[in-house]
Amino acid sequence: MPFGTSWQTLLDECDALGEDATLTTPLTEKQFRITSAQESRIVIKFADTGDSQPLQRDQFETLAGRINDSGGTFDLQRLPLDAEPYAAVLNLHPRYEYNDRAGTLTETDEPTTSQLITGVSPSPDEQDQDRTEPDLDVYADMLLLIDALERHNPAVLDEWETPVLINLYTLLSDVQRNAGDLRTEVREVLLDRLHHDKPVYGQYGSVQRTTRRNRSLKADEEVLRVFEGAGIPRERLMSIDREKVDEALEVTEHSESAVYEIDEREYVRKAEVDEESKESRLQGLKDQLALSDDPEAEELRQEVGELEQRIEDLTEFNPGTSVGTRS
Repeated sequence: MPFGTSWQTLLDECDALGEDATLTTPLTEKQFRITSAQESRIVIKFADTGDSQPLQRDQFETLAGRINDSGGTFDLQRLPLDAEPYAAVLNLHPRYEYNDRAGTLTETDEPTTSQLITGVSPSPDEQDQDRTEPDLDVYADMLLLIDALERHNPAVLDEWETPVLINLYTLLSDVQRNAGDLRTEVREVLLDRLHHDKPVYGQYGSVQRTTRRNRSLKADEEVLRVFEGAGIPRERLMSIDREKVDEALEVTEHSESAVYEIDEREYVRKAEVDEESKESRLQGLKDQLALSDDPEAEELRQEVGELEQRIEDLTEFNPGTSVGTRS
């Protein structure tokens, strides 16, 4: 995993800490708090002296590299004393585990929790208090899709009944289209924020600004004039116009196969969406949640209840249309 991804995750973990969260250096057991998590550094403040110390991003990368070079486990006794806070903060990352008995920091495959932090962290309710339910079609469709995948094993699609497969295909189509629309909106916002061609990392991946070059010919006469000036005759640049070929076919007895290579391929496409059935299924999910005693069920009840009111009409297609491609 690129360190840029790990760094963003570490910044997120720092931002999620509560005001009372206190970290302890692994060897000298000095306590400190994180006061600022920035793009290039993390600033800490020691509890005993009140002194602040900036911890630089490149030093975290060096420590992560030394852990990797040591086979995934690093002996913290090899650290300089002033570098101890780096180990304590890196331990906040879910993929780095501190072993108190061995005095080591290990890169793990599974998420872990920090052993060097004390104090009160935000409760789940506090973390979620600013969360709002999005008014997006893709949100409702994904809820239905998740429900379908949980009730049927996608590893054995050939064993599913045809109506179930149709439901799955419809939901996948809706999610793909609506997710694509949202992706386009996100891309437009990102374009205003990415000002170079270097990757910028988030927790789940990275993006970079790039340029796609499209060409379209200028007016025919202008193109022909340019090349005629270079000694290339018009006849060499002239080609058959597809629109004119279609017009000629309409006034002759020839079939299109006489002048076209035709490739017909069969495929499945969504014909229509049964909004009433989707709303009914959402109501069913709501009824199931109403019977649940899970503490998280109340929040889900509210979300599903609002989703019922917000499913909008989706694009409908007329069935029975034959589709072919020409080349």
